[in-house]
Amino acid sequence: MIYTLTLNPSIDYFVTVDELALGGTNRMEHETKAPGGKGINVSRVLTSLGIQNKALGFLGGFTGQYILDELSKEKINTDFIEVDSDTRINIKLRGKQETEINGSGPEIPADALSHLNEQLQALTEGDVLVLAGSIPPSMPSDFYEQIVKQLENKGVKIVVDTTKEKLLNTLKYEPFLIKPNHHELGELFDASIDSKEDAIPYGKKLASMGAQHVIVSMGGSGTLYFTGEEAHFAPVPAGKLVNSVGAGDSVVAGFIAAYEQTGDALYSFKYGAAAGSATAYSSGFCTKGTIEKLLNEIETTPISGRENQ
Repeated sequence: MIYTLTLNPSIDYFVTVDELALGGTNRMEHETKAPGGKGINVSRVLTSLGIQNKALGFLGGFTGQYILDELSKEKINTDFIEVDSDTRINIKLRGKQETEINGSGPEIPADALSHLNEQLQALTEGDVLVLAGSIPPSMPSDFYEQIVKQLENKGVKIVVDTTKEKLLNTLKYEPFLIKPNHHELGELFDASIDSKEDAIPYGKKLASMGAQHVIVSMGGSGTLYFTGEEAHFAPVPAGKLVNSVGAGDSVVAGFIAAYEQTGDALYSFKYGAAAGSATAYSSGFCTKGTIEKLLNEIETTPISGRENQ
């Protein structure tokens, strides 16, 4: 079974304005809302691809109930733990530029954490656990590392999609997959990543530090893949950018879906890259059809680059 863990879900409130006037009154041209959170996004894509999974995490208040209702409509299997505080709302403001205003998240009490640990201890060999997104301020900042350590000898494949020390501190436990984007990769090593050539040595370094599979998404510049033995590049197929939200999560979901079905890591990387582009070129998330259409347009190539710096 594949499990996704979203510790800090949200309602993502998308607002479009023609031009934002700071300090003045602005009228929306369009608005919509949807369940948000990186793990939830992965579950939504996996479910649309027909891959069985279960979404875990914390939800509370009327905002949490909205998320549950929407996920139920999509027939997503969930086992969220209820908390007293309201789940956060994140504002995605689209004008001449995209601006995000994200909530901090609810208080997570000790009994809810205990309940989550019980859920995670029930995972068994062959299960996949996706740890994705931010950690609520009320929780230990090293909570992801604690989880990976607890599950280290249980044969669970751990996927980590988060930032900075929260990601780096899991590498010694050899997670199955990590997926920083190029901005996050630069933050990890205090470096400027402006091209795939810039990213190559640092992607290789992450693999050498313990990650079994490393995917670095570079937006419109393509996607990079690293293991301890090899590195590959997937260019971006032709298409018009419609929506960047969830594209990186679609890469993760696509890789997992393909790997669960084929066990072929390089094909899974290609499928994940196609899934990311399919979401970026859609008003919602990718579908099996949109992925397969782009899959034939992507040719992965082996890459080399500067030695680790």
